[in-house]
Amino acid sequence: MSNIHTTTIIEEGAIIAPDVIIGPFCHIGKGVEIKSGCTLESNIILRGKITIDENVKIFSFATIGCDDSEITVGTKTHIREFTQIGTQDSEDEKNKKITIGANNFIMGYVQILFGVELGEFCIVTNAVRLYENVKCEERVIVGGFSTIEANNKIGTGVMIGGASVVTTDIPPFMLVEGNKATIKGLNVIGLRRRLENKEDIEEIKAIYKKVLGDGTDKILAQEIAETNENDYIVRLASFIASSNLQ
Repeated sequence: MSNIHTTTIIEEGAIIAPDVIIGPFCHIGKGVEIKSGCTLESNIILRGKITIDENVKIFSFATIGCDDSEITVGTKTHIREFTQIGTQDSEDEKNKKITIGANNFIMGYVQILFGVELGEFCIVTNAVRLYENVKCEERVIVGGFSTIEANNKIGTGVMIGGASVVTTDIPPFMLVEGNKATIKGLNVIGLRRRLENKEDIEEIKAIYKKVLGDGTDKILAQEIAETNENDYIVRLASFIASSNLQ
C-alpha cells in the first residue's frame, strides 16, 4: 500500500490493484474497483459501483459516482480536473449506468449525467455537458462549452464545434456547430485521417448530398442501407434512417 497516500480514505470492500498510485485526500468507496496501472492525483472522490480499467489517469478534484450509480471507465482513459461523472440526481430512475469507453480524453469541468455511453477514442473538451442517455459512438470530438441534450445519439467521427447546443441526433462523419447546432457539412479532415481509400470518402460525400442535402430523406437512407455493400455507407445510411432528424 506504499503507493497510496496516508491521507486517502479507502472504504472496506474496495478492490485496488497493488501498483495503483493514489495521491492525498482521496476518498474511495466500498464498491470501487481500480485495476492495474491507474493513477489518481489528489482530492478525488469515487462512490457507488465503479470499475476503473487498466492504465486510467484521473486528475485532481474529479468526482465520479454517487451511492447508487454504476459506472465503468475504459482502459487508458484520462479524466482531467474538476470533472463530474454521475454525481447528479437521475431523472430516469431506470437507467443509472454510465459507460466510458477506452482511450478517451475527458478534459476539465466536464459533466456527464446518468445513462451516457461514450465510445472509444473520443475527446470531450473543457466545460462540456452531456445530459442523460446521450450516446456517443467512437472518435467523437466535442468542442468546449458545448451541451448535448438528453436522449440524443452522436455518430462516429462527428466533430461538434465549441459552444454548440446539440438538440438532435447527429449522423456519422458530420461537422456541426451553433446554438442550436446544425450540420455544416462532412468532417472531411477526420475522414481523411481515418480512411485510406479515397473512393470511400467520395462515396460518403455523394450519399450525404442525396439523403441530407435538401432535408432528411429517411426512406432513401433505408434503401441505401439495405442495398449498399460499403460498411461506412451502411453505417451512415442506417443511422440516418433510424434517427430523430426531421
